[in-house]
Amino acid sequence: MNNSLHSPALSRFAWLTAFCTWLLVGLGGLVTSKGVGMAVPDWPTSYGYNMFLLPIATWRTGGIFDEHTHRLWASIVGVLVVALTRWLGGRSACKPLILCGVVEIVAGLLLLRLGSDWSGAGHFLIGIGGVVLLAGLVRVNNPRSSGSLPLLGWTAFGLVQLQGLLGGLRVVLDAHVLADVRMGTAFGVLHGILGQVFLVVLAIIALRLSRRWVESVRPEPGRPSSNGMEWLLAGVTLLILIQLLLGAAMRHQHAGLAVPDFPLAHGQLYPSTAADSIASYNAQRLDARDFNPITPFQIHLHMAHRMVALSLLALVPWAAWRFRAATRSLAVPGRRLAGWWMALVVAQAALGIVTVLRNKPADVATAHVMIGALCLAFGAMLSLIAREFSIATENPVMQARAHSQTQPAPRFQS
Repeated sequence: MNNSLHSPALSRFAWLTAFCTWLLVGLGGLVTSKGVGMAVPDWPTSYGYNMFLLPIATWRTGGIFDEHTHRLWASIVGVLVVALTRWLGGRSACKPLILCGVVEIVAGLLLLRLGSDWSGAGHFLIGIGGVVLLAGLVRVNNPRSSGSLPLLGWTAFGLVQLQGLLGGLRVVLDAHVLADVRMGTAFGVLHGILGQVFLVVLAIIALRLSRRWVESVRPEPGRPSSNGMEWLLAGVTLLILIQLLLGAAMRHQHAGLAVPDFPLAHGQLYPSTAADSIASYNAQRLDARDFNPITPFQIHLHMAHRMVALSLLALVPWAAWRFRAATRSLAVPGRRLAGWWMALVVAQAALGIVTVLRNKPADVATAHVMIGALCLAFGAMLSLIAREFSIATENPVMQARAHSQTQPAPRFQS
């Protein structure tokens, strides 16, 4: 890696950006759990005000506080990501950012000319374009940046803008295209999962900027790599992503708990989805919240979520234990991360159980979302570490190198 990228300040800033993005994922989960995604029905304005000038007195009713805080925090994350992209790119990022800012401003002005239906997207593009243009004009002391890190920065840059646009369109299109439950659910799931992927990209950037990553010894080129370890970790991480998809689909159905008991499901190992059973489930609901009726699809979705959770409760500790065992004598990053990964999946399972037994309280459901995001990010980072450092249960190259580093130099007698 280029030493110019190994800056303590840049590393801390990358971790700060990833942390703020994790909080944003939590705020989004809270908005969905409380069902207040449309508490502010216009965008990018808020009840006709500039987003940053909405009177605080209006925040106290109808879920406005949660939804508006989510918007403001998303704007902060967007600025942080633009700054991170600028910092990672060095001088090479100046012209692309300036060009991108100008294009976005022009596109925003053109959208404004199409009429009021497009004014929200137009103002959004003009605003973000101005921020991007300003970032391109600022001088940054990182002139020799190279490699894949600047590309990851541009990936995060594109994702944060796409995520912001999706969030805004979710509001703008709610009364028309997304009024259909299936369309609204699909759009909400896309917005939620894209946020998880965005967090993973930022976590990988922060990991690769860390001192431990830079200073760790890589295996010699051309040697056999991970012996399946990276594929094991990547496969488990992919299963976590599938689990998050299932969870997002459940939340965005706005049907509450399709299965309200645990460890049984409506008193059975697998609940019936016959018409009379579904009618009985809906008739027995005592929750005063305005949930959509339970459907057979939601029953199957909920049970799939439980079964994948049970699989992950076994697979994550096993994969993490194998990683720790393989790196016991190697000076590589990630051993502590693997330990936390095991603890997180256990906490995630416990939060899922509490969510069911306490009838989906918003705070517990939000914590469940946030821990799930950490599980995904930790799995992705461990997969990258296994690939980069060719970690395997039996790897004579790395084992011999680690052994030579821990043995004293031989003494020769005359």
